[in-house]
Amino acid sequence: MLNNTLDILIVGGGPIGLACGLEAKKAGLSYLIVEKGCLVNSLYNYPLHMTFFSTSDRLEIGGYPFPSIHAKPNRVEALEYYRRVTDSGELNINLFEEVTGMETSEDGIYKLNTTKSEYRASNVVIATGFYDIPNLLRIKGEELPKVRHYYYDPHFYYKQKVLVVGSNNSSADVALETWRKGAEVTMVIRDIELGRIKYWTKPDLANRIEEGSIKAYFHSSLTEIRENEVDIQTPEGKVTIANDYVMAMTGYQPNFSFLQKIGIKLSDDVKRYPAYNPETMETNLPHVYLAGVVCGGMDTHVWFIENSREHAVKILKHIQENSK
Repeated sequence: MLNNTLDILIVGGGPIGLACGLEAKKAGLSYLIVEKGCLVNSLYNYPLHMTFFSTSDRLEIGGYPFPSIHAKPNRVEALEYYRRVTDSGELNINLFEEVTGMETSEDGIYKLNTTKSEYRASNVVIATGFYDIPNLLRIKGEELPKVRHYYYDPHFYYKQKVLVVGSNNSSADVALETWRKGAEVTMVIRDIELGRIKYWTKPDLANRIEEGSIKAYFHSSLTEIRENEVDIQTPEGKVTIANDYVMAMTGYQPNFSFLQKIGIKLSDDVKRYPAYNPETMETNLPHVYLAGVVCGGMDTHVWFIENSREHAVKILKHIQENSK
């Protein structure tokens, strides 16, 4: 492949990476999407019964309609949709191939190394998302195997004492689903009230807490995890409760080390915003672009599929203008 230079190499095969591929194909440019996992890997790793906040039309890419039998599509429908788009669009994509490095060759073309090959590209789009690296609690006992940062299906937790850390969408879903499947659920919530939760879920969780079906410690934090119990610091003092599993739904972050490794600058504050021009999506590296949620740094609730689809259009417009 090193003998041939692609117009665009797209790193990441999520919805926005696919959208960039569709725009590249529409523009008649040579391109390749390289994804380190399965197609739309982050969506695949979402909880089994997850329902999107967005309606299906807001998840569409490349002009392909997304029909759904539900008001809000679920994970299974989304996986089916993006598979169909990939097939119908005849997208060039390599799955289970990770980009490990990037450097500029003597002729100004980028050379990218992967776990399977090497590529040359005039332009590079980074659309790697943020779901692979969890935000850690950084407390004693977090390394125990009973601590989970990802959640898939509630059946596993039947008759188990489950502690859920957090109060946003993922935390609410875990608490309600595991409780309904027979778990004894306790929540530890840093703030004094529930956080950003889907409007059809929040009243359900609030009612379960009010009636005592789910125990919630507000304005509290988990301080230590042990094999069969945990410590919680509450406004009234330390509380120790029996525990089988800790579901740390504390969010995720982009792969900052990869961004820095290839030369993209990050802000010095805790947000770690990557440097890019919002009009063109070009980073501090010429002809290297960002697309999708990776643009938000630690503000992972800023960009979603529905409001970052336009990144693909901006990027291809800029690439075409530069090539004239």
